[in-house]
Amino acid sequence: MTKKNGIRLAIVLTFLLLYAALLFYANRGWNGYEITESTGIEYETAKVLQVIEDNTVVDENIEGRRRGSMLLKLELLSGRYKGDVVLAENYLSAMYNVYVIEGDKVSVRIDTVGVGEYQISIYNYERSPIVVGLVAVFGLALILIGGWQGLRAFAGLVFTFVNIVFLLLPLVLKGVPAIPLTLILVTLTSAICYYLIGGWQPKTIGASLGCLCGVGFAAIFGAIASSMTHITAYQMDEAEALLLLMADTDLKLDGLFLSGILIATIGAVMDIAMSVASAMDEIKVKKPEISTKELFVSGMKIGRDATGTMANTLVLAFAGASLNMMLLIYSYDVSYNQLMNTDFIVIEVVRGIAGSMGIIMTVPSVAFLTAMILNKQKKCTKENVQNGHI
Repeated sequence: MTKKNGIRLAIVLTFLLLYAALLFYANRGWNGYEITESTGIEYETAKVLQVIEDNTVVDENIEGRRRGSMLLKLELLSGRYKGDVVLAENYLSAMYNVYVIEGDKVSVRIDTVGVGEYQISIYNYERSPIVVGLVAVFGLALILIGGWQGLRAFAGLVFTFVNIVFLLLPLVLKGVPAIPLTLILVTLTSAICYYLIGGWQPKTIGASLGCLCGVGFAAIFGAIASSMTHITAYQMDEAEALLLLMADTDLKLDGLFLSGILIATIGAVMDIAMSVASAMDEIKVKKPEISTKELFVSGMKIGRDATGTMANTLVLAFAGASLNMMLLIYSYDVSYNQLMNTDFIVIEVVRGIAGSMGIIMTVPSVAFLTAMILNKQKKCTKENVQNGHI
């Protein structure tokens, strides 16, 4: 093993050790809601052995819905009551409509009310295998089409998921300020994902630094816009539930709104940053003598072509997630003044524009930094050749 490879291995092992320690700290001491022998709420899987009674009818006013009730004989397939055969009422309405037949699997809610005593209710269809299967199909398609790069990209996606679910969420519940924590995790995520996809090359370094700049601009713009419009996490739909959660945790709502903007923005910012940096690297390979200024101008031209579509993608993603609410607002014929002062509308506008500003500012940041890094590398390589080091 060469000295250079040894240093790289030491860095990787150190990072993995520190990352594992951080994961352990973040998830230590948080067990959710307590479940005891005589109390607790659990969600488990059950199989429909028999539909004893079916008192449902087709709802003539709502397509594809049934109303009424069903009496089901169930076998519990998981949890501490696994193997028990129980009877459960299943009530169907327009909003809650889990219609099952014999042999179906369902998710059930088990309310333990005493030692060995519990109540069963139908929660929903059992979707876990389907969801896992969809993820597996996505991963397989990514690997088959992308090959080794696809496998690395999937690994980066898993790393991003772990950062959000097992670092961001538990640490925020422990009282860690959301905004600085999100900025650190966004930086870490982009750097590792770029490294997995392209290795530690000048273009990935330029993309990582430019990505950080773009997210920083989005954070600054979002902070200013949310302050001017008086928008915080307290105006969001989940505010009431989060306020109740604050009683049992060290959660701080301040910064959650902006944190959500940064997480939603990072994907598009990483995309455009890597696109610009890769194109500039290819230009440098084809035209080694190109100046830093010319390379920067080329990067800007490439970025301009992608900026419009990426910003449009981000805005449409926010709009698509809020389509139902927009439909309701439109149907009520809301006045302009009421519309522009509704929390929901202002929240979506701030989200969309802050994210788009991050994308826009990523282009000059990546173009400048990548141009500097690529030409700096060429200069250093040339000097080493002249000095006989290579």
